[in-house]
Amino acid sequence: MFKLPFELLLGTRYTRAKKRNGFISFISLSSIIGIALGVTALVTVMSIMNGFQQELRDRILDMTAHMTLSERGERLHHWQDLYGIVKTLPHVKGAAPNAMGQGMLTAGDRVKGVLVRGVLPKYEGQVADVQSKMVYGQMDDLKSRDYNIILGTELANGLGVSVGDKVTLVAPQASISPMGIMPRLKRFTVSGLFEVGMHEYDSALALVHMNDAQRVFKLGDAVSALQLRLDDLFAVRAVRNEIADNIDQVLYIRDWTQQHANFFKAIEMEKRMMFIVLALIIMVAAFNIVSTMVMVVTDKQKDIAVLRTIGASPASIQTIFMVQGLIIGIVGALMGIVGGVTISLNIDVIVPFIENLFGFKFFPADIYYISKIPSDLHWEDVWVVSGLAFILTLLATIYPARRAAKTQPAEALRYE
Repeated sequence: MFKLPFELLLGTRYTRAKKRNGFISFISLSSIIGIALGVTALVTVMSIMNGFQQELRDRILDMTAHMTLSERGERLHHWQDLYGIVKTLPHVKGAAPNAMGQGMLTAGDRVKGVLVRGVLPKYEGQVADVQSKMVYGQMDDLKSRDYNIILGTELANGLGVSVGDKVTLVAPQASISPMGIMPRLKRFTVSGLFEVGMHEYDSALALVHMNDAQRVFKLGDAVSALQLRLDDLFAVRAVRNEIADNIDQVLYIRDWTQQHANFFKAIEMEKRMMFIVLALIIMVAAFNIVSTMVMVVTDKQKDIAVLRTIGASPASIQTIFMVQGLIIGIVGALMGIVGGVTISLNIDVIVPFIENLFGFKFFPADIYYISKIPSDLHWEDVWVVSGLAFILTLLATIYPARRAAKTQPAEALRYE
């Protein structure tokens, strides 16, 4: 018959308190609850931050490509030939050309700086989901030589215009006339409005037909870049290698990790800092285990002396009390994991319940673009948190267990 080591049996038995040491049991219970709450909070907050990161990344990449290919001076000639090659590469889901330029839009006495993106509607849907963000109008309203323009809602509000109104685009490329050098001006008709939920796009981006942008910005037959959309946004390195192997021309390649590097680095730093702050909760609970174990060791002096006199080694005594501390930590960590995973997977149900119960909104839709709390549970975060709780618990048991192992039987039994 299989028998458990006596150290494990005694450590488990000591965890169950008797009436005379109920206070120690209360501290043990508070330690378990503290670790459980710390792990639950850390798993939940990490999942919510992952959700916000995913939500913001999706909103950014809905309006921009995963990769852009251009030549020197942000010009790309014969984009059709390059388009035919890249469409056959692995991971490339779609491609579309664009003609980019900076300028100013004026309407009456109002002026706004804008980034003008010239697009081909029949291609643009392959790389950016602009159509689903349209509030008024359609992407197909952009036709060559019609000089229609689609604005972000904040940009339109800033200019005081709506669908059907006229705006004037002032391009930095100058024209030479008998009166001297004059700025290039072109009247456009507002044919649509979009709203992404990102200030960067809604307040400073304007869409026109690519041919109109080429004429305004004097690009000729060239475009600014060829945009690529991948089936896996983390496959940019593999696609870079494929382009190098299959295309014999000098290209400047930028991907989404470079274009928005500072933004995503800021989110990652905030996530790390939040992890450190919430990990302190687990650390405080682990220190409670130290005080609990010290009191247990003091209470069990006679038991330790008896065990030593019948042959138990100091290592066995140390193991007994480490087992007791680890049981407290493991139980607390498991409870925390269950709580954190449950909350993270059901945040879309829990948050509305709390909002209805107390009659308030965490993120009112009329103030915040993201009106729902997103959650994206990563199991690697769960394992990191649980591993941290286990390590802190293990460290917390070392000092009390070593103190118990140093107990001298004669001294402990002197007054018995």
